[in-house]
Amino acid sequence: MNYKKLTMALGLSAFVLTGCANSSATNTQKGAGIGAVVGALIGKGTGDNAKSRYAWGAVVGALAGGAIGKYMDNQEQEFRDELADSGIEVVRDGDNINLIMPGNITFDTGKASISGNFYSVLNDVALVINKYEKTTLQVVGHTDNVGADSQNQVLSEQRASAVKNYLTQNGVDNRRVTTMGMGESQPVATNDNAGGRQLNRRVELTIVPLTS
Repeated sequence: MNYKKLTMALGLSAFVLTGCANSSATNTQKGAGIGAVVGALIGKGTGDNAKSRYAWGAVVGALAGGAIGKYMDNQEQEFRDELADSGIEVVRDGDNINLIMPGNITFDTGKASISGNFYSVLNDVALVINKYEKTTLQVVGHTDNVGADSQNQVLSEQRASAVKNYLTQNGVDNRRVTTMGMGESQPVATNDNAGGRQLNRRVELTIVPLTS
């Protein structure tokens, strides 16, 4: 891992989050900002993800030019159709697609086991992902601030891994997926009340096109 790049990305994420906290930005806007930072952090801050993208790109080929936007437009629409009324927020950020999965539908408090009623939703996510194979996935776990920092870091990593494992069990190639846990470091709402903490307990999945 390139720690200099990781430190820079974390600093940028703190800047974005401070801006969100001090503005009237909607959850969608906050999600888009966070997705962009996390995409930069994982995509550029770690060598492992680059290797994974190159490996998968060698298998399925890359997109180029105007085909990129059209490919992601079609995929975005299918996510919106499949995930309507599911509780997952679909946020477009340039050519990337962010799926924001709040804690009230994914995990119980303090747990890393996927809630039983969320399996069918993840089945729909896997269905679309498997149809659009010229993408890679970045799964990032987050927590609220209840408990020790170290415990929350581990929990966020476990939650990201749980989502990855379920997707790969449903046909998503393991080479397409990387995971990361951010602990409690990137809240999108206040941790001073139950509603805010629920929003902060989340997993974000960013779908990134393979480009030449």
